Amino acid sequence: MASFKWGLFSPKGLQSIDESTARLNIWEGAVRSSKTICSIVRWLEYIKDGPPGDYLMTGKTERTLKRNILDPLEQIVGNKRFRYNRGMGEAYLAGRRIYVAGAADERAEGKIRGMTLAGAYGDELTLWPESFFKMLLSRLSVPGAKFFGTTNPDSPYHWLQAEYLKKEGLDLRSWHFMLEDNPNLDPVYVGALKKEYAGLWYKRFILGLWVLAEGAIYDMWDEDVHLIECPAKHQEYGVAIDYATATVMTFGLYGITGNKVYLIREYYYDAKKKGRQKTDSEFAGDFKVFLGDIVPRNIYLDPSATSFKAELRKAGYNQVKDADNDVLNGIRLVATFLNTGRFFVDRSCQETAKEFASYVWDPKAQERGEDKPLKQNDHAMDRNRYFIFTRFGKPQARATTARRGMR
Repeated sequence: MASFKWGLFSPKGLQSIDESTARLNIWEGAVRSSKTICSIVRWLEYIKDGPPGDYLMTGKTERTLKRNILDPLEQIVGNKRFRYNRGMGEAYLAGRRIYVAGAADERAEGKIRGMTLAGAYGDELTLWPESFFKMLLSRLSVPGAKFFGTTNPDSPYHWLQAEYLKKEGLDLRSWHFMLEDNPNLDPVYVGALKKEYAGLWYKRFILGLWVLAEGAIYDMWDEDVHLIECPAKHQEYGVAIDYATATVMTFGLYGITGNKVYLIREYYYDAKKKGRQKTDSEFAGDFKVFLGDIVPRNIYLDPSATSFKAELRKAGYNQVKDADNDVLNGIRLVATFLNTGRFFVDRSCQETAKEFASYVWDPKAQERGEDKPLKQNDHAMDRNRYFIFTRFGKPQARATTARRGMR
């Protein structure tokens, strides 16, 4: 593994390393603002000088923790000083045993019950369930034990903001980072990054604001820009399907040319409006007519539609795959494609255009500190998300996390 390339630290970064001496120490703010590297440096100091006992490192998943934190940490100290045993869920550094755990859901807090910890590090805190965070704090029972963590902003009602960052009287210190707090970023990269985020995510991940998700989800959608006469021929074709029998079944045929995606045609069957439900066999027949002579490379299907998957495979469509149903990351990537001129919709796809104009955030979910779309006018939106995120999500994630300057 390549050695770590050090950059400059901003005054705020140096201050955060020097002054993170509270029981709880949290770096929060914009992406790529150097909060992660500052927290890692402080964590390394703490591992060296902290009280004896066991330590814990946690991310949303062990995989994201490895990518975001463990790999850079190994680059910094070298693989002779750092050892990570994924099968055992343990790492060893400077003579310390460090437990490693993911905090993907409410069940995760069971992983750390009974632990007695002298220190803990957390990545992507707003993606954790609150129950895990509370359990972790109860495990920091060794005298002098401390917690160090990083996060991007979320809703102002999120439990981390409401119960910790904004709460008075806690032994907690936090530092708010902006892009300008990373002196190592190339201005060209910063300009590109600002274009890649739009709407809610621009406010949170670029401006570093704890703001509500409210109003239109795709507020960058512009019919004068995005609704066009799509080209007829493309380098690659694909399909996405949002499945339903009692409500709306929709297929979308997408063309890919260069780095652009085009929704060429749509199928949109509303059983309530039509007054009749169709069977999987009937939908499979409609699907064959819908495709015509086009052979798609991939068919991404609503992962809950197991019966229709079997029907399509019986009809000979062996390229059908479960779509990635990561709602928020999927919405964010679709927004990026719209904002950067990479996604266009053919004028014939009027149902899709209607949904773009009426797809909104759920205000009641916001009161609970959650970001969720309102479950209406969402069938074509789910279908678009299935296609773009499943086809492009993993490469996009790798590009976003590529190290360009200090994190």
